[in-house]
Amino acid sequence: MSDHSDEAATMIAAGDLQEFAPRGREHCRRHPSALTLQLRRLQPASELCSSDGAAGLVGSLREVTIHERQRESWQLRKGASDVGEEVDYDEELYVAINMVIWSKGSKTQASTVYKAFTVDSPVLQALWCDFTIPQEKSDKADVSGSGEIIEKCICILQNSCINVHSIEGKDYIAALPFQVANVWPTKYGLLFERSSSSHEVPPSPPREPLPTMFSMLHPLDEITPLVCKSGGVFGSARVQYVADYTMRIVFLNTEPSIVMTYDTVQSLHTVWALRRVKPEEQNMVLKFSEQLGTPQHMATSSSLTAHLRSFSKGDSPVGSPFQNYSSIHSQSRSVSSPSMQSRSPSISNMAALSRSHSPALGVHSFSGVQRFNFSGSAQSPRRHSITHSPNSTSSDSFLVPETEPIVPELCIDHLWTETVTNMREKNSQASKVFITTDLCGQKFLCFLVESQLQLRCVKFQESNDKSQLIFGSVTNIQAKDAAPVEGIDTLLVLDGSGNLVLYSGVVRVGKVFIPGLPAPSLTMSNQMPRPSTPLDSVSTPSKPLNKHLAPLEEGVLLSPVPELRDSSKLHDSTYIEDCTFQQLGTFIHALRDPVHNRVTLELSNNTMVRIAIPEIATSELVKRCLQGVKAILPKEIAVQMLVKWYNAYNAPGGPSYHSEWNLFVTCLMNMMGYNTERLSWTRNVSKHLDFEGSLSPVIAPKKARPSETGSDEDWEYLLSSDYHKNFESHPVAKALRLDPLEALASKDDFSQSLSLDSSTLLFTHIPAIFFVLHLIYEELKLNSLMGEGIRSLVVLLVQLARDLKLDAYIDYYYRDYPALVKASRQTCVIDQVQTGFMHQPAFFSPEPPSIFQWLSSCLKGEGVQPYPYLPGICERSKLVVVSVALYILGDESAVSNEASHYLYKITSGQRKQQMEQDDNRCSFRHSTSVSSLAEKLVIWMSDVGFTLRDLESLPFGVALPIRDAIYYCREQPASDWPEAVCLLIGRQDLSKQACEGNLQKGKSSVGPVLSSDIPSGTESEEDEDGMNDMNEEVMSLIWSEDLRVQEVRRLLQSARPVRVNVVQMPEASDHEYIEEKENRLLQLCQRTMALPVGRGMFTLFSYHPIPTEQLPIPKLNLMGRAPPRNTTVDLNSGNIDVPPNMACWASFHNGVAAGLKIAPASQIDSAWIVYNKPKIAELANEYAGFLMALGLNGHLTKLATLNIHDYLTKGHEMTSIGLLLGVSAAKLGTMDMAITRLLSIHIPALLPPTSTELDVPHNVQVAAVIGIGLVYQGTAHRHTAEVLLAEIGRPPGPEMEYCTDRESYSLASGLALGMVCLGHGSNLIGMSDLNVPEQLYQYMVGGHRRFQAGMHREKHKSPSYQIKEGDTINVDVTCPGATLALAMIYLKTNNRSIADWLQAPDTMYLLDFVKPEFLLLRTLARCLILWDDILPNSKWVNSNVPQIIRENSISLQATELPSSEDLSLETLAQAHVYIIAGACLSLGFRFAGSENLAAFKCLYKYATDFLKCLSAPTASITGHYNLETCLSVLLLALAMVMAGSGNLKVLQLCRFMHKKTGGEMNYGFHLAHHMALGLLFLGGGRYSLSTSNSSIAALLCALYPHFPVHSTDNRYHLQALRHLYVLAAEPRLLTPVDVDSNTPCYALIEVTYKGTQWYAEATEELMAPTLLPELHLLKQIRVKGPRYWELLIDLSKGTNHLKSILSKGGVLYVKLRAGQLSYKEDPMGWRSLLAQTVTHRNSEARAFKPEAISAFTSDPALFSFADYFCKPTVNMGQKQEILDLFSSILYECVTQENPEMLPTYIAIDQAVRRLERKEMSETFELWQIKLVLEFFSSRSHQERMSRNPNRGLFMNSEFLPVMKCTIDNTLDQWLQAGGDVSLHSYLSGQPTEESQLSMLACFLIYHSVPTPGQLAAGGLEGSTNFSELLLKFKQLNVPVRALLRLAPLLLRNPQAMVL
Repeated sequence: MSDHSDEAATMIAAGDLQEFAPRGREHCRRHPSALTLQLRRLQPASELCSSDGAAGLVGSLREVTIHERQRESWQLRKGASDVGEEVDYDEELYVAINMVIWSKGSKTQASTVYKAFTVDSPVLQALWCDFTIPQEKSDKADVSGSGEIIEKCICILQNSCINVHSIEGKDYIAALPFQVANVWPTKYGLLFERSSSSHEVPPSPPREPLPTMFSMLHPLDEITPLVCKSGGVFGSARVQYVADYTMRIVFLNTEPSIVMTYDTVQSLHTVWALRRVKPEEQNMVLKFSEQLGTPQHMATSSSLTAHLRSFSKGDSPVGSPFQNYSSIHSQSRSVSSPSMQSRSPSISNMAALSRSHSPALGVHSFSGVQRFNFSGSAQSPRRHSITHSPNSTSSDSFLVPETEPIVPELCIDHLWTETVTNMREKNSQASKVFITTDLCGQKFLCFLVESQLQLRCVKFQESNDKSQLIFGSVTNIQAKDAAPVEGIDTLLVLDGSGNLVLYSGVVRVGKVFIPGLPAPSLTMSNQMPRPSTPLDSVSTPSKPLNKHLAPLEEGVLLSPVPELRDSSKLHDSTYIEDCTFQQLGTFIHALRDPVHNRVTLELSNNTMVRIAIPEIATSELVKRCLQGVKAILPKEIAVQMLVKWYNAYNAPGGPSYHSEWNLFVTCLMNMMGYNTERLSWTRNVSKHLDFEGSLSPVIAPKKARPSETGSDEDWEYLLSSDYHKNFESHPVAKALRLDPLEALASKDDFSQSLSLDSSTLLFTHIPAIFFVLHLIYEELKLNSLMGEGIRSLVVLLVQLARDLKLDAYIDYYYRDYPALVKASRQTCVIDQVQTGFMHQPAFFSPEPPSIFQWLSSCLKGEGVQPYPYLPGICERSKLVVVSVALYILGDESAVSNEASHYLYKITSGQRKQQMEQDDNRCSFRHSTSVSSLAEKLVIWMSDVGFTLRDLESLPFGVALPIRDAIYYCREQPASDWPEAVCLLIGRQDLSKQACEGNLQKGKSSVGPVLSSDIPSGTESEEDEDGMNDMNEEVMSLIWSEDLRVQEVRRLLQSARPVRVNVVQMPEASDHEYIEEKENRLLQLCQRTMALPVGRGMFTLFSYHPIPTEQLPIPKLNLMGRAPPRNTTVDLNSGNIDVPPNMACWASFHNGVAAGLKIAPASQIDSAWIVYNKPKIAELANEYAGFLMALGLNGHLTKLATLNIHDYLTKGHEMTSIGLLLGVSAAKLGTMDMAITRLLSIHIPALLPPTSTELDVPHNVQVAAVIGIGLVYQGTAHRHTAEVLLAEIGRPPGPEMEYCTDRESYSLASGLALGMVCLGHGSNLIGMSDLNVPEQLYQYMVGGHRRFQAGMHREKHKSPSYQIKEGDTINVDVTCPGATLALAMIYLKTNNRSIADWLQAPDTMYLLDFVKPEFLLLRTLARCLILWDDILPNSKWVNSNVPQIIRENSISLQATELPSSEDLSLETLAQAHVYIIAGACLSLGFRFAGSENLAAFKCLYKYATDFLKCLSAPTASITGHYNLETCLSVLLLALAMVMAGSGNLKVLQLCRFMHKKTGGEMNYGFHLAHHMALGLLFLGGGRYSLSTSNSSIAALLCALYPHFPVHSTDNRYHLQALRHLYVLAAEPRLLTPVDVDSNTPCYALIEVTYKGTQWYAEATEELMAPTLLPELHLLKQIRVKGPRYWELLIDLSKGTNHLKSILSKGGVLYVKLRAGQLSYKEDPMGWRSLLAQTVTHRNSEARAFKPEAISAFTSDPALFSFADYFCKPTVNMGQKQEILDLFSSILYECVTQENPEMLPTYIAIDQAVRRLERKEMSETFELWQIKLVLEFFSSRSHQERMSRNPNRGLFMNSEFLPVMKCTIDNTLDQWLQAGGDVSLHSYLSGQPTEESQLSMLACFLIYHSVPTPGQLAAGGLEGSTNFSELLLKFKQLNVPVRALLRLAPLLLRNPQAMVL
């Protein structure tokens, strides 16, 4: 051991030797497809023959392994994590034959197979690649504006195609149009090299070669050639395709994006930059390629493409010797290259497809192969144009784009070519290339030329403007192999003699010593540490280890060998002698797979070993110091310093972890020229290191063994040891009055002055290094976890400060650590001469920079100097300085980019270019709303990544301003802050809200709170009624007083048989009785069939289906049960006539209701929709309804076009209706062309006149017309409007066509026309010639039919055979459509002239001409046009009734009839009720979803009037049917106003109507009543109606006031349209959810309305969960206190935030404040009052019981604090006082809601107690208390308090003054008790006595006493009186209270002036 040879002296020990085998190899053997012969090498040869003779490959096992060796390959990379934290494991991609196995794993984690892929043909190459998808190509533009999405993929290259699998699960196959030699991943996508066959001849001059390199930016994109831009001869840059087949890629890197190529002819390597092509370069290439072709060639085709595309699959046999290439410029060139065909046809307009479509649709998977296929046939080039291509897969319409040229996408720029040397060999292509960084951050591109055993390294760096890379000179290193070690910025080189050598850049670091592998060149006489991992298992002989260790085994077993440095035990070393390298027979012959700091060695005996190269440093402190010193030194010196340190640190058998710092100090001081052996304290350091022997090879290669006998030194060592120091200050020593012992400095130390050796590496840089270490010291002070490190560092700093004679610094360190910095120790005398050599940096300041001092000056409002900081190292200092500048000084520019007023950066002279690199993160984002400095600070801090954990490790005084800002923001946060900010300010409610918001972008996850999946127990045994997925929890909060929800479910369920209660009369026979029961059941079924529409409303969007199960559709039960025996009554018994198809629309509605349960946010795909298709034909109607529902909730857009086509061709009428309406609703207002075509097929009027007459069922035509209206809604599309206008008045005919149900078609055309021109009023641009309003008026009132213009004339030549209509308009057919069309076109326009057309007639004569029903429509239309005139009172309603009716009409309550001759009373009465119903319906539209009380009362009055009317004797005049219709209309109007609110009165009305089943009550009325019921509970109370134009249009379709007479009646209005109400529903329920318990709760919210013309701005308090008013009416919403934390949602900036909350279930997270209970537990707030009384500070605070804390907080940490620190135990004694203090502190913190202040309170209290006991050994905490006090007295804080006095005081007002007082008293007592003497001697510069040092330091810090140096400079000596002192101290910023205590000493006036 004593004689380390020089070899070993610079050895570096590598750790962790492990045998390595690729993980995939093992997996392959077990892989199911591993039956191929090559992989079963474990079987004996005989078995191989028998089992797999077919393979025909029978040979010895040895051959098999060789064979397999060639076929397997793998690559490793560093594990990537999604979240962004550091992960340390390897990922491996292993390829064997046709399998690719991706596994992950590391030492610590077991390795697992992540994915395995098997493909059809052998894999040529597998690689990882990230594709970027530019945002505009994907469907939804991302809100965050990220620009592009990155898709991480694995690419598997086979012979003819490349498979791409993304980790999201998409997979693509791209066919390759040529043989690929190599594929490379780039920053942008993939780069392919086309393989050129070996005898490809250089073309003769006129011909242009084909490109050799191609790029593919995404698997769905074209493969395009690469272009290269090179400087031309005359300076003009020339852009051309890369077509040089002598150029091969040897390396490609993504960051920086460069390519390295090798020219096989010139044998030169070249580096290019790879980037996207600029548009002008694309044009150049394309122009360039056209100019060259001669005119005759131009005739055949343009440019490269047409030829490449025209290919045929099997034109010529694969091996034909000459295959025809079509060249770029239309000349052909014949060369041979076998098998150039592609395997797959292609669709050529692929590029148009959006990338975000799922590739699963089959067609999308092929990319544009035809572009390049080299045609196999040898035709003449002239015939090669696309038209002759035998296999043109595309249809004619694609011909035009076929010939457009291929636009290149990537370009390479030339950067550097190596210089030509005369002795260049032919084959010197680099076999391995990598980029490495040296220890100082300089980058090198290294390439290994194996033929010359050379590693060539080129240094490169970015230019100043970062636009390009600049390459330097080449350095050659002899090497057989090399690999980068990225983890520690070095590279590993295997030199010629088989040694591993570590280099940093081109600087040699040292040899790597691998324990367990012998060094090749010398016998192993040096010690052999035992490898820690593999050899632990040696003792079990059953498990033989790596073969190369076998010869060592017995030696190892016999001798205990010292382990590596992570072992704690040390054995006596013995050596394995003469274990020479020949015996072992193993040597390293290659390196591979470097990841982070691990690398695999391939040994000569075919095994592989993975080793880890050790880190540069493990202790945080050493890392920081190295970083700092590195940043300040010139690069060359920095590298040398790091190399020396690395060697010292990683010497074999190196130090244990905790002596790392000591080693660093010794090493550093040696490099500065100290003789560490002579320096007493470093000698001590080296003596108690763990291991005997040399500290480090650098310092002492030869060191004598310590003598056995002992010496005086040992005693001194003991005296100066830490143990002795601790003992001296121990209370026992004081109690025994032991005299302190001083270590006597041995004589010889003084006799020779310890001078420095000025020739050493770092000597000239000592001041710079000292200053940097000082800054690191200041930085570490800001991290309370680094206390140990600071103490170690200060010792080194003191030594350096003494030697540099920096008194100010020594004084500064003394004040910080009085116990450590005792009186003067050894100094090294540096002569003046030597000092002259030292390099004094410009940034060195004679006054020590102190971060605490800087903050203190800020708080006191004194001027501050900029604070020095090292970018990247002193980040905390920067953060603290900037935040204080912002918050205390109020300078908002502090956080903008250049924080130069407060900080100046320190850099070594050379690094100007990196100045601004790290500041852009700190730029302040203005996007979020910021009002005050506190908010600005908090948002900035979260932007720079500052978290709560960082805040906790800041010292409490420094953290106080930041905590103050946080406290301020917590009270009044903005609702739109990002999640990080909310976490920082401790508002979990907001951060959870923000985090839910972000989730939604990627995957729509359903709010966990609001989905109750478990059906409640009661329903499980009964039939499914389709309503069990409602969210009971929220509904029970909304309607907590009663069971109205159960009642609604009972009224709406249609899955159970109804009760048929008929009493058998005595005279009726049994048969008659059965018939009577069945007739009664038939009546009841009219009601049952109407229920599903209402149920759909009630369960709207309440369910998230499970993608693996079918959607449950409750069955529609038309059976009955008759009491008392509960016998079944069935309609199909044949006793009575039942209408055919009676239930077909009912089951359609049932399907819609089931489908509408599905929430829009659910994850549904095309496959699931098809999967729900029923097997039985009877359920087809339900499925039709289900499809319509999916359209209404937006899921039908996901259905593949193919399936839509399938459904429509079936010709099932219902399915077509459902599908057409669904698809149109899903594409509302988009003018989507594909859908328009789909709809046009079903509308004869939209087809060309000559087209085939299609037999489209009438109802399907109606649905298609409405579909057109939906798709073109609000677009005012002229052609559509023209056709629809004509269709309103379409005459019957020709012949038998269009004779039935014409009314519904006309109405549909009118509604569709209204939708197309919705709300456009008179501004219908470009339609004036159509005279839309006039034409509609004519349709409404009648008149002569205009001549049919346009193309449809021929159709109407033959009249109808059934209906004779003459040439006048049939108003009965056209009026409703025209009226509603006018209403919608002029909706809300307040256009009086149009409204007057719709006025009800005011003479009897005219009244006779209008159907009373039409009066309802006219009144409704008129009111909708005069939107702003609608008022919610009966006076306004009656004002719509013309005078003649008002005067002569029977009032609704009249009993006897007036008689009249000339007036038809019947007409007047009917007109009266219909007009009133129309006015009331318009009231419903106007106030839909508003819960307006006046409107409700008004409507309710009319509804009850109509009810009375029905039972009055006069009812027969008006007609029961008319009254029932009007009553239904009123009920719907009421339900619209109260939509979603579940109002009890309306519910009672609905229930009353539900019970009426006889007489006039037909299917239509039931439909209306139950729609009203459904609207009332819309979406289970979560939805309400909107009054936007589009909603009103949808409601007009859904609530059309003419109801069907029976269940199959579609004559006047298509029943399917009743479901369009969905388009008017919007989520408006706000549900507060308690963030701690995650359950819905009550909370008080305050809603502020914007002012309007009807009312001023107003606020209203609501108890949430509640429906909000329409958002456009609101100004702001806030959650009110006092129970919950306040929260403001400001809608003046836009409603998107609130809309997104509402659409995700309306979950608003709220957080209870301390001491408050929720409204459910404590409705009146009385229980919280108990807590309130204690909150206001009073004598009871003492009596606060720790048990009561649970009422105030839910934080478990506080519970345990209360448990352990506040509960009194037996015999407490004096501790009781501390317990009380802790209890009151805890109480204070919890009730004031700042529990994070608890540690601060306790720290202050503990520090003050320590000061009282005079045990302060460091003044750190005193500084913090001082900062706290200064913060509270600072001006900025006072101002804030005056502005906001009611804000909870941050610190309890009594606590701080008491603490301040205690400190003052303690220090004053010390001063009186003899402290003044030591203070005086300090000020006059004489030594002070030891015992007083720490108290003196406390005094100096607390009173900010200037240093003796400053005092001397201030000229204070001659002062005689106090006033002079005051003046002179003004400049020194010393507070007066300190001056009062100093004055007696300074004025030589011994009597104390202590106050």
